[in-house]
Amino acid sequence: MTPRPASAPVGTVTRGTTNPNRLRRMDRWIAAAHGAELRRAADPLAVDLGYGAAPWTALELLHRLRTTAPRTRVAGVEIDPARVASARPYEREGLVFLRGGFEIPVPGSPVLVRAANVLRQYDEGEVAGVWRRLCARLAPADPAAGSRGGLLVEGTCDEIGRRHVWVALGPEGPRTVTFATRLGSLDRPSDLAERLPKALIHRNVPGEPVHAFLRDFDRAWAAAAPYASYGARQRWIRAVRDLTADWPVTDGPARWRQGEVTVRWGALAPRGW
Repeated sequence: MTPRPASAPVGTVTRGTTNPNRLRRMDRWIAAAHGAELRRAADPLAVDLGYGAAPWTALELLHRLRTTAPRTRVAGVEIDPARVASARPYEREGLVFLRGGFEIPVPGSPVLVRAANVLRQYDEGEVAGVWRRLCARLAPADPAAGSRGGLLVEGTCDEIGRRHVWVALGPEGPRTVTFATRLGSLDRPSDLAERLPKALIHRNVPGEPVHAFLRDFDRAWAAAAPYASYGARQRWIRAVRDLTADWPVTDGPARWRQGEVTVRWGALAPRGW
């Protein structure tokens, strides 16, 4: 892969914290939700933006996406030149590491950009501009071919990937918010609030939609307590099923069983967004 002409990378160096298998929940969701787009794309390029101090997440993304879209290529992009240099010995067929930032220094238009734990370190007021810039780099939609275009997945997780919340955006802007967790570690759904992405984490206050959603989720979880005798998975499924009466949940039991629930962005968007 030949990178785009050199220019100053856009963004700032993050802490670079990373661990093997940290992004497994996000990766599994991407493979399920976006695998068809990757399979039909002429050039199924995915970008791991801000992969951190070690290349593990980019290697894992390549492996997981190729199980559903075997032609997928991955470019790991980091703004810190030392991190790029240390990652390059791990390059292989279908995987390269490049220096860059939000400009995404790859030729063409990626079918996927994953940015995990990157915007957490930016100000809330910067998020919308970064989203617009990254969405503008995505492969465009082609309705005639049944394509909705590329996907940006931006979110935050804990250090070992037990709890994760992300926003999925297309070329047109934000589409959905997904909450994903290891159910055995969960006391109540609002435990996920600490992993809300930057666009939402400061909005978990009364009067904001995301606060109302987590409040209702906790209530549904409490009402589903009798199902706990069948396991945390059955309790989660029942709670999510009850949520669908009032919230636009976009997925179904197959994903709920994974400890996930996906809701339309418009229902959770901050006031005045």
